[in-house]
Amino acid sequence: MNPVELLTANLLSPMVLAFVLGFFAILIKSDLKLPEGLYASLSIYLLFAIGLKGGSALSTAAIGDVWKPAVVTLGISIFTPAMAYGVCRRLGRLDPTNAAAMAAHYGSVSAVTFIAATTFGQTHGLHPEDFMPALVAVLEVPAILFALWLVLRNERGRSLGPLLHELVTGRAIVLLVGGLLIGLVATPAGMEQVHPLFGDLFKGALTIFLLEMGLVAGARVKDLKEHATFLMLFGTLVPLVNGAIGAAAGVFAGLSPGGAGVLGAMAASASYIAAPAAVRMALPQAKASLYLTGAIAVTFPFNLVVGIPLYMEIATRLSAGR
Repeated sequence: MNPVELLTANLLSPMVLAFVLGFFAILIKSDLKLPEGLYASLSIYLLFAIGLKGGSALSTAAIGDVWKPAVVTLGISIFTPAMAYGVCRRLGRLDPTNAAAMAAHYGSVSAVTFIAATTFGQTHGLHPEDFMPALVAVLEVPAILFALWLVLRNERGRSLGPLLHELVTGRAIVLLVGGLLIGLVATPAGMEQVHPLFGDLFKGALTIFLLEMGLVAGARVKDLKEHATFLMLFGTLVPLVNGAIGAAAGVFAGLSPGGAGVLGAMAASASYIAAPAAVRMALPQAKASLYLTGAIAVTFPFNLVVGIPLYMEIATRLSAGR
């Protein structure tokens, strides 16, 4: 399938169309609103589900297949926030606090972008390695800590200890890592018992979640005014660079084209679950209208519609050239 066909197939997928529907509903001022608490419920389900799947896959994976992608992912967790911080400081002219807040979001990973990329790869015959959810945990915490260290290192009396505790005990990491551990020790027969909920219904739940994300992204469009040009350029060009680097690093680490494409999507994504909580705690003075608008209203839809097929294509071409 050529790049145009990949992009067309992605645009016409139910998940992307559900996101567009939510976004459009806000623009026309519809009264569409999902029940209160559904976002939290679906995010809990999705995070726990990918943890279970990843843990089950890790239980049968060889260490030799996992260690190199894990090391490469750890390197990405340092590179992406460092680059985002530098771009924000030099080209965006942001102060250190807001630059670090942006770096934390763009260095960390969006679990929903990861799920969408994995689903896209599976749908188009580019099956990512089953242990990829473990790499989400490898990327999440170090990237946020490093980004915040860039600004906190110059403040006397500030320690990353409480922040680290907040991160590792936060909902996203507990569900993801907890799910990984459960999937790792559970028997195949036990996993089969929960497959109807965490396997068969997964894509349907993701479609509803993306409808909600479309509503959230549409509501953030009005916040683009203050830094519109910077956020539009930063929120698309930085993910493109990170995605290409992530896909290339995945190929170098020995991942399949699907796995390398998913790693590219992970590197290109911007967190809006774990990172906002950490930033609100460590940098309360940072502008939420800046980092949340960039992550949700610009980067997430860009990756969902254009980025994921592109990173998959880059990974496929690089793998074919080896």
